[in-house]
Amino acid sequence: MTTHLYPRLEADRFGAGRLTKIRAQAVSGRSCRGVPERLRVAAPAGPGQNLPGLLGTERVLASVIEAVIGACYLEFGYDKVAEAVVEAFSPEIEEALEHPVDFKSALQERLARRGQVVAYEVSSEDGPPHDRTFIVSAMVADAIVGQGTGRSKKDAEQEAARVALQAMGE
Repeated sequence: MTTHLYPRLEADRFGAGRLTKIRAQAVSGRSCRGVPERLRVAAPAGPGQNLPGLLGTERVLASVIEAVIGACYLEFGYDKVAEAVVEAFSPEIEEALEHPVDFKSALQERLARRGQVVAYEVSSEDGPPHDRTFIVSAMVADAIVGQGTGRSKKDAEQEAARVALQAMGE
């Protein structure tokens, strides 16, 4: 992904930080949601009919996709696999380029200009280990400035930061 994004983002102009954020968004667990359907369409008929059950959670899905990409890399080499990975994730790459989502960094940067720091606290966790829902509070000087819910702590933190930015008028 980095090899694909580096020339496209003009890294000298935008910096490595933006490249890192865009890449992380494009290949996150959440971005893997659409890949199984594209894989299902491309897969030959036969074994593997339990695929929907295996791909029920983002964490499992992301791990499965990473393992498949790794196995393909070992079998077919970098050049063939890199092209296929970029093609498989192209909708997610375009979304990340057009609509970067990093509310945590935006909130941190805004608060830093004020000399403040944000901390995130998990308020609650519900559900079985493979299907948890987290509620996270964004805290500034022991005050809740935003609260978010997500299927992962990271998603809940991003939502809490988004809510905090919205409350701050951004």
